[in-house]
Amino acid sequence: MKGGGGGTGWYLNGGLKMKQLSLFSLVFVCAFLLLWNWEKTPLLTTTLPPHHNHHLFPDDAERIHVTPPFKDDDDEQLPEQPLALTSPSLSTSIPHHDVDDHYPNTSHHRITGEMSFMRLFRLALYQSKLIVEEYLAGSFLFCNIYSCNIGAENKTLPVEQTVSEVEEEEERSETVKQQPLTSQITQSTVIDAPVAKVETQACNYGKGKWVPADNRPLYSGFGCKQWLSGMWACRLTQRTDFGYEKLKWQPKDCKMDDFTGAEFLKRMQDKTLAFVGDSLGRQQFQSLMCMVTGGEDTQDVEDVGKEYGLAKAQGSARPDGWAYRFPKTNTTMLYYWSASLCDIEPVDPTSPTTEYAMHLDRPPSFLKHYLDRIHVLVLNTGHHWNRGKLNANKWVMYVGGKPNTNRRIADIGGAKNFTIHSVVRWVHSELPKHPDLKAFLRSISPRHFFNGEWNTGGTCDSTAPGSLEVLQDESSDPVAAGAIKGSDVKLLDITGLSLVREEGHISRYSIRAAPGMQDCLHWCLPGVPDTWNELLFAQM
Repeated sequence: MKGGGGGTGWYLNGGLKMKQLSLFSLVFVCAFLLLWNWEKTPLLTTTLPPHHNHHLFPDDAERIHVTPPFKDDDDEQLPEQPLALTSPSLSTSIPHHDVDDHYPNTSHHRITGEMSFMRLFRLALYQSKLIVEEYLAGSFLFCNIYSCNIGAENKTLPVEQTVSEVEEEEERSETVKQQPLTSQITQSTVIDAPVAKVETQACNYGKGKWVPADNRPLYSGFGCKQWLSGMWACRLTQRTDFGYEKLKWQPKDCKMDDFTGAEFLKRMQDKTLAFVGDSLGRQQFQSLMCMVTGGEDTQDVEDVGKEYGLAKAQGSARPDGWAYRFPKTNTTMLYYWSASLCDIEPVDPTSPTTEYAMHLDRPPSFLKHYLDRIHVLVLNTGHHWNRGKLNANKWVMYVGGKPNTNRRIADIGGAKNFTIHSVVRWVHSELPKHPDLKAFLRSISPRHFFNGEWNTGGTCDSTAPGSLEVLQDESSDPVAAGAIKGSDVKLLDITGLSLVREEGHISRYSIRAAPGMQDCLHWCLPGVPDTWNELLFAQM
């Protein structure tokens, strides 16, 4: 539909959809009823609602403090200097016309008999015009950042076509900061897409308290050698305090079913569960393998990694993941390593020194190939988003198939959040094709370095939790919580309940008992990641 507005000086372009027409019609009808009511009672006092701004990058949005993780066997070597990064909050307002520019003080204007009918009609029509214009502006600016189709002509706006405010912004500087635990989770660039719907969750599993439990842990810290990496089995190290194993998470307003391996396999009969993420995702995968088997060696579990392309490549230290099947229930559990949750491919496959394009707007190729075989998907990312990791891995940001030129996305925090939103929306778009798929985005796992960073003497020697109770209603990871809004991807919210468990990390302990850097990023197993899987089990 194309047409002109004539006397109103505005027009509706070819991109106007039925939903936008419906919005305009609704506003017009409301304006007509207002005018009709005014004719009946011309001295009635009315207050028009003030205009409001639409923020795609809210000024007060929270951000996650991202710093280099402790180096483990999944990590590349980092530079010697600490690279603690912050992501400044970025904001821009969608351009709008201020009604007060044309009608001073009309935001709270008393409409009486002194105001003419035509003046009131023009004001109501102008307010209607503003609402439709701001709606369209929101849609087009969102499409400038997330490539999408608009209108009957089905034209695609490229991602690099950004509003002028973005291109004019100065480069965001990276600062090295040492922060205590309470400030490790701070503000982050949150890309708030238009929300299609708001879903009410019956139970807030992230709100509750840790309680002592004699039936914990769910497997032996001396066992589960078949699935558990030795560096994460704290019972095999010099550690002597194991109180962290005897706590159970209890949600405040609902009952959570006790986990049993038999019940898990029953729920997952003829199904596949996939963890896709970084080494914290690998910890969750190993934790679940131990929980399902009770930590006992078993010979009837089949290695089916080759079915998912997870065979170890020549020259590699390990495969990109693992996949195992429990034949009795035909249940498959797998882990795929994707630290950034985006597609990464060599820029020049023929060069041994090639850089690698990290396509921020594409999901990992593994998901594209195998999503139709997955029934429960758990995604996570976070701690690999720092300059040290990108430089060490020769990762170069790409958007729209080309090197990124958007300064807002070039910022580490902006790139991370853009990627998280992109992969969530891709998964959401695939769900109608996979009605049996349940997808979760796991919130970030907190780190607890005190008195320094991972390579500057930071420690986490506490033997007691920081607290036993989490009473906040909102997630401590606003980026993850914001990304799933308006989608059918669920939030596996583990940040707040893990944040109070500072004593649960690997800390200074190791199998070799050699002094060195402390690991205040990864967790002892059995330990806190077992609870992440209990929450997953409850929401499956």
